[in-house]
Amino acid sequence: MRTLVLAGNDLRRFFVQPTPWVLLAALLALLAYFFLLSLDAYLRLMPKLAGLPDAPGVTDLVVLPSLRALASLLLIVVPLTGMRAIAGERQAGTLPLLIASGVGDVGLVLGKFLSLAVFFGVTVALALAIPLSLEWGTSLDLGRLGAAGLGLVLFAGALAAIALAVSSFAAQPLAAAGMALILDLALWMADAGARYEGVSSSFLNYLALPTHLEPFLHGVVASVDVVYFVLLAAVALALAARRVGALRGSG
Repeated sequence: MRTLVLAGNDLRRFFVQPTPWVLLAALLALLAYFFLLSLDAYLRLMPKLAGLPDAPGVTDLVVLPSLRALASLLLIVVPLTGMRAIAGERQAGTLPLLIASGVGDVGLVLGKFLSLAVFFGVTVALALAIPLSLEWGTSLDLGRLGAAGLGLVLFAGALAAIALAVSSFAAQPLAAAGMALILDLALWMADAGARYEGVSSSFLNYLALPTHLEPFLHGVVASVDVVYFVLLAAVALALAARRVGALRGSG
């Protein structure tokens, strides 16, 4: 119960502070701009595509690039939003009050994570409304869009857990944002160097975030990809809870 109260309080703080609103507005504005560019390119290609038997449709040429752009933007926005989760409490001197409030280490971390997860769940829903607007004039693959939405929510949740874990180890929010961004980019490009050198590494390929996000964007919901994001979030949250316990012990 205290975990839910903490999550509710943090969520309310998101909506009274300007930074999350500015980041959300910037993300949606950039996504809308990219969506319009993709739509314009698709309209220019339509005369050529009309004569092809298996021509790609609006879902492939407009929606899919927009969703990939959303994933790229989340790599930046999530660390900037989650940087204050615990590092901000330490900077403001309010972390000892939270620890002394009776919320356990796991409960504190879960409360912080739930607020971030809800915020980014709303963000993904708002972002999906942009390509969904094409349903009124075209025939979208709604099943594929739903699978993509699930994948992006899991993706954002994993990034939020990473941001929370890094925030628990950093003393300053900006340092937390920088370290979380570096870690996210490392996971995003984990197998890029190996592929560039022509080396095939199944381990690096498994670690890379796009390996598990791309199937969702193509409408494939596989248990291995769901488990990957859940495990990544669970490991990050466990590290954050362990760090909060260490901070509790140090007084």
